[in-house]
Amino acid sequence: MMLNQLSGPTSLAGCVGILVVLYGLTKAIYNVYFHPLRRFPGPKLWAASGIPSALNLMGGKPHRNVLEMHKKYGDVVRIGPSELAFAHAGAWRDIFGHLKAGMPEMGKEPKYTNEEMDRSLIAASRDRHSRMRRVMSNAFSAQAMTMQQPLINRYIDLLIKRLREHSKEGSNPLDLVKWYDWTIFDIIGDLSFGEPFGCLENSKPHPWVDMLFDSLRLIPIGQAMAEFPLFSTLGPIIMAFATPKSVRESRLRARDFVQQALDKRLNLKSTRPDFVASMISKVDNQTMSRRELEDNSLVLTTAGSETTATTLAGVTYLLCRHPDVLAKLKAEILHNFQSESEINIQTVQNLTYMLAVLKETMRIYPPVAISLPRRTPSGGSRIGGAYVAEGTTVGIWQYAAYHSPSNFSQPDDFIPERWLGDQRFVDDHKDVFQPFSHGPRNCIGMNLAYTEMRLILARMVWNFDMALATDSLNWQKEQSVFFFWKKPPLNVLLKPAKNSQSG
Repeated sequence: MMLNQLSGPTSLAGCVGILVVLYGLTKAIYNVYFHPLRRFPGPKLWAASGIPSALNLMGGKPHRNVLEMHKKYGDVVRIGPSELAFAHAGAWRDIFGHLKAGMPEMGKEPKYTNEEMDRSLIAASRDRHSRMRRVMSNAFSAQAMTMQQPLINRYIDLLIKRLREHSKEGSNPLDLVKWYDWTIFDIIGDLSFGEPFGCLENSKPHPWVDMLFDSLRLIPIGQAMAEFPLFSTLGPIIMAFATPKSVRESRLRARDFVQQALDKRLNLKSTRPDFVASMISKVDNQTMSRRELEDNSLVLTTAGSETTATTLAGVTYLLCRHPDVLAKLKAEILHNFQSESEINIQTVQNLTYMLAVLKETMRIYPPVAISLPRRTPSGGSRIGGAYVAEGTTVGIWQYAAYHSPSNFSQPDDFIPERWLGDQRFVDDHKDVFQPFSHGPRNCIGMNLAYTEMRLILARMVWNFDMALATDSLNWQKEQSVFFFWKKPPLNVLLKPAKNSQSG
C-alpha cells in the first residue's frame, strides 16, 4: 500500500530529473557543435555550459585563467556559451569606440547592469548617458581641477602629516592600502558631498567606507548567477537568501548615507566647484533627476576612489620592489622642484618619467583587471574583422590583454622605459592599453585620477624614503580579484627623506 502511494510522486520526480539531465546534455551539445559561436576557439567545457564561467568569477583568479586561455587559444577566446574575450587593440575600437550615425550601440551587458536598478552613468542607455555626461563634464574640466586644487592639497597635506606622525621616522611600518584609501575617499567625499569622511582627520575609516566595501561583495555573486537563464526570474529571490544579512544591511545603510549626505550638500546652496555643483547645473537645458544625483554620487565615490587608491598602492609596491626605478623617479622630482611647495597640478604634468611609471603600473596591475562587457546588437557586429552573432557578450579582460606575450615584450616585467621610446619595446601593441576604457563611455574622471596620482606620488617620493616591510615583499603575488582586487595590507617603512627636511 505504502509503495503504491510513493510510486506516483517518486516516478514523477524521476521523470523530471531525467528531463532536466536530457535538457542539459542537449543544450551542451548544441552550444559546442551548433551554436553561432562554435567556430571561435576555447575550452569545450566552457563553451558547453555557464558553470565554468560562474566558478571562474567566484574563484578569485578569473584574470589569470583568462590570460592562460589567451596564451593557448589566441587573441579571441570563447569563455562561455555566449561570451567572447578579446585581447587585441582593434577590439577597443570595434566594441567601445565612437559610432557612425545610425549604427546600433553595443549596450552594456544586461546580465551585469540594470538601468532600472542603477540610474548612473555606468548603466545608462545611449541617450541618457549622453545627457548626463554633458551635465557632469564641467566638474572634470581642467578649469574645475585648478579650482579644486586647494581642496585636494588640503588632504594630501594631511596625509603627509599623519604618515610622519605614525611612521616614527621609519621604525613603524604603515599599511598604505588603508592610508591611500582614506585619502582618496576624503577627497572624493568632499567633492561629492561637500565634506570629507574624516578618515585622515581621525586616522581610521568612516563606517560608510566599510559599508561600501561590504556591499561590493555582492558583485561577483550576481555576476556568477547571471550565467544561468533562470537568473532573470529567480535572481533577486536567490540573492536575498544567498547574501549574508550583514552585507544586505550594509548596502541599505550605504544608500541611506548617500541620500542624507546629498541632502546636506544641496542645502548648502554653495557655488563650490564640486561634483554636485556640476550635476545640479543646466547644460543645454539638460538636467539630472534626484535618483540620478544619488546613483552618480555613489558611483563617483566608489569608482573614483577605489581604483585610484589601488593604483597608488600598486605603484608604491612596484617602486619599492624596483629601487632603480624609484631612484630615477626621485631624481626627476628633485630636478624639477626646489621645494615641496612647487609641486602642484600644473607642474606635475612635466614629470614624464612619472607618467611612464604610472602607465607601467596600470599595465602590470590594472585597477580594473577584468572585463566590463558589452552585448552585440541585433544583426550582430564585426570585431577585428570577424562576424560575431547578436546577443553575444564581448569584452577585453585588461589584466589578460596587458600580460599577453602577443601584445607586450617581457609582459610580466615592470619597465617604465617601454613608454619612453625604448627600442626593446618598439613592437609592443601599446594601443591595447586602455585602463580608463575607450570611446564615448570612457572614464569621465580620468584626468582627475591622473592628477591625484601624480600629486600624491610626487609628495610621497619627496617626503619619504620608502621600503617594504618583510611581510609585504610579495604583496602583489597571488592577489585575488572579486570585481576589484582583494588587497592585503601593504606595510611600508617611511623614513623622512633628507631633502624634505629642508624643503
